[in-house]
Amino acid sequence: MKRVVVTGIGVLTPIGNSMPEFWSNLIDGKSGAAPITHFDASKFKTRFACEIKGFDFNGYFDRPELRKMDKFTQYAMVAADEAIKDSSLDLEKINKRKVGVIWGSGNGGFQTFQEQVVAYAKGDGTPRFNPFFIPKVIADIASGWISIKYGFMGLNFTTISACATSTTAIIDAFNYIRWGKANIIVTGGSEAAINEAGIGGFNAAKALSMRNEDPTTASRPFDKERDGFVMGEGAGALILEEYEHAKNRGAKIYAEVAGGGMSADAYHLTGTHPEGEGALLGMQEALDDANLQPTDIDYLNAHATSTFLGDLSETKAILRLFGKKPTHLNISATKSATGHLLGAAGAIEAIASIMAVNQDIIPPTINTKIIDEAIDSSLNLTLGGKVHKKVNVAMSNTFGFGGHNATAIFRKII
Repeated sequence: MKRVVVTGIGVLTPIGNSMPEFWSNLIDGKSGAAPITHFDASKFKTRFACEIKGFDFNGYFDRPELRKMDKFTQYAMVAADEAIKDSSLDLEKINKRKVGVIWGSGNGGFQTFQEQVVAYAKGDGTPRFNPFFIPKVIADIASGWISIKYGFMGLNFTTISACATSTTAIIDAFNYIRWGKANIIVTGGSEAAINEAGIGGFNAAKALSMRNEDPTTASRPFDKERDGFVMGEGAGALILEEYEHAKNRGAKIYAEVAGGGMSADAYHLTGTHPEGEGALLGMQEALDDANLQPTDIDYLNAHATSTFLGDLSETKAILRLFGKKPTHLNISATKSATGHLLGAAGAIEAIASIMAVNQDIIPPTINTKIIDEAIDSSLNLTLGGKVHKKVNVAMSNTFGFGGHNATAIFRKII
């Protein structure tokens, strides 16, 4: 099968509105958490989140475009545009019939759906819906927008697997290119669920941190006092390209996509398997796909959301795969800085893993002070600050409601 490499990256995140800003703030341990500004959260149990900050969407899109797009699509377009520019693709020369888009979103147009239903409920019963209501809501619309803007006529679809969504999209893109079905695929994910329904729903599920007095330290994976995840929003985009195609056009290459694995817990709607059975299977599938051994992995970007059971089950799976006291392995949880971007988490964390390989820098786990006694103390969780270390191979884990698991592996180009 064909080899697949990463030739472009774009982001829009709570800790940076461009790739350089995101990476700098991530390795410097900056938190994106702050009081919610998108709506009045004063009556909610959780009143903070990791929001996008300081990006002028009115200056980026014209008004007719904004009327047709939910926030999750706006985020996707911004990240995809940066990734395409970063890749230095000559859009006049490439065969656009061999360029695809595989995007991911766990919730799609959540904000639009809420706004339209609330407006109807407050009215007199007369249906007055925005004519763009359905195109703004459907989760596949972001991939459609990207293809329309750039004229990409190759395969085009959207994945949904909850918080594993954009890792699933990346794995699908990887597979289609190595099968020869496309030369280039724009992939990644976007999410915009910081609204009344999103915060209220996750509060009802008892999934969110309620550390309202100190939001910047609320996302604390593996910590004894963790009390839930911090909601994030944004997008991450990757340009995946067939290796010979990239080499022939003289593209810069960040890393190679080595393998991907997916699995199901087959256990519970929202809870992970207590022994990490599905997580273990997904990681092992990714290693097998990449023809690698656990000892080949230098860095693991953990799913680690800061939920009590989730963090514990993932560490159990890691120990089962890598063995007791895996001293060669650095683990970090970048959600401690970005919050949990739900369906976009996998894309942002894949980018963090790719940059670790490219720059030989491991981003830290921030906010974690006292590791939970139930978590094996031999694990190197990269606490306190970034680590400069040769990173030949990195693994990125994502797990979602419904028991969906997806793991991607990236390595230096050989």
